[in-house]
Amino acid sequence: MLNVDLTGKVAVITGSSRGIGKGIALIYAQAGAKVVVSSRTVSACDEVVEEIKAAGGDAIAVACDIVSKPDCANLIDSARKAFGKVDILVCNAALNPWYGSLIDLPDETYDLCMNANVRSPLWLIQMVFDEMKARRDGSIILISSGAGMFGLETLGLYGMSKAAEMQLARNIAVEGGPHNVRANVIAPGLIDTDFAAPVKALPDMYNAIMAGIPLRRIGTVEEVAGAALFLASDLGTFMNGHTMCCDGGTTIYHAG
Repeated sequence: MLNVDLTGKVAVITGSSRGIGKGIALIYAQAGAKVVVSSRTVSACDEVVEEIKAAGGDAIAVACDIVSKPDCANLIDSARKAFGKVDILVCNAALNPWYGSLIDLPDETYDLCMNANVRSPLWLIQMVFDEMKARRDGSIILISSGAGMFGLETLGLYGMSKAAEMQLARNIAVEGGPHNVRANVIAPGLIDTDFAAPVKALPDMYNAIMAGIPLRRIGTVEEVAGAALFLASDLGTFMNGHTMCCDGGTTIYHAG
């Protein structure tokens, strides 16, 4: 019988001390998974762990700077030491270090963004792939962005990195599929997190964005977390290599 019970599963989630990552950590714990909460600041992770444990769940906190390969290795090693394995990998942490034209983009800024948003997820996938393959079970979820679906004047670098994540998932889906290791992407639109606060503070910009969303509203963390639960659970076991646009219909809408 298909269900959303993650009891017995172990989930590693980067960037899970706040926002979308935290929402995913909480919903996974509610579904019974043991959760590894991670971000650069361990004290912020500890707060999420305390919240999970107060609700009866099980979690640990591990500090990880995603651009550091030793930190990524320590994250996976810590998960195995605490819980014995990794069943679910959610790569949510990302950087957006540039707001402007690609023509003026410095090399070091390009490297920082692509290393954080593309190479780091690849590192983490490489670190868990063999054990998932051996068990013939694994779900890899990359949190991308609607920015990877469009040409953008000022977020071009970020969009490039997020489009690359979609291709990374497709490639891993092909390699992992014969071993029942699935890789998928969630591409959120504008979600009610700290990232959206500057937009919400500008009524003209906010209203223009709302006009481009068929649902005419901003998304919630819980709605993105629900998509992540679907992909990690029995309900999503035939999803492989796809990008779920959790954006209220933005990517399919053309006013006119």
